[in-house]
Amino acid sequence: MGSCKNLFTASPEKEKFLCDRLLDQNQPISERFRALFSLRNLRGPRPRNALIAATRDSSNLLAHEAAFALGQMQDSDAIPALEAVRNDLSLHPIVRHEAAEALGAIGLETNIPLLNNSLVSDPAQEVRETCELALSRIHEFKNVKHCDGSAMIESSPFLSVDPAAPASCSSAEQLREVLLDEENSMYERYGALFALRNHGGDKAITAIIESLGAKSALLRHEVAYVLGQLQNKTASDALSRILTDINEHPMVRHAAAEALGSIADDKSVALLEEFAKDPEPIVSQSCEVALCMLEFERLGKSFEYLFMQAPQVDEVSS
Repeated sequence: MGSCKNLFTASPEKEKFLCDRLLDQNQPISERFRALFSLRNLRGPRPRNALIAATRDSSNLLAHEAAFALGQMQDSDAIPALEAVRNDLSLHPIVRHEAAEALGAIGLETNIPLLNNSLVSDPAQEVRETCELALSRIHEFKNVKHCDGSAMIESSPFLSVDPAAPASCSSAEQLREVLLDEENSMYERYGALFALRNHGGDKAITAIIESLGAKSALLRHEVAYVLGQLQNKTASDALSRILTDINEHPMVRHAAAEALGSIADDKSVALLEEFAKDPEPIVSQSCEVALCMLEFERLGKSFEYLFMQAPQVDEVSS
């Protein structure tokens, strides 16, 4: 998972190619992810509809990433489809979770009743916890706006739309205590996590790694994701233990694989190669995509398709 802040333009023919590539189940999962990562930088009905269709894909990994992308794009036109995904109990919890998180990322107050419906009724704890997070995010952002309606909360330095605003306390030790306290709300703990991420430094990294022992699979998966954002090799051993633990929740193992791909030391790459054969598709496909991304990086190429042209500066400012 990554940022969607850099918007591009593409011709109708290129848009069609990307949409077709995303939805072609005969393509390798890595090729489909290349199309997905390219489409999330576009706007308009065709990219949106392709991503919406992908949320129903037989690959739970691809489906959850498509829902994540729609949330990062903050496209309000995707709300009805995301609501339908979140309500569909036939879908994997990782997909329903991501649809709920996307509704929180879009952040409209009209999403509150949609999320309340699943807050207590969804059978999966990770989905219920995500709805709790999303509701808290919407309420917080509603209460901290400038008079012109713009958000007062500082945007993420990692260019991601985070599920919670970073906590305001400045001490890494204070943040650690909030993050590790199982009695705190999920939103408080997420806020401490993102504040530690933004804080940086050895104490912050140590605290984040320590929180991989949290009871909540949802929180553990977000911690692994954050460690991937930080790309700190100190986390390699802890992330490796998660990936190799077949009793761990697939969404946590997936996030650990993704993070190891970001860290990309020799041990991490060897583990990704080994677990690309894991019997759990969410895990094996995560490793496959991570290895493909690393290969593109090694060759000095972009994993996203490069035929999209960024708007010229004079066009943007005119």
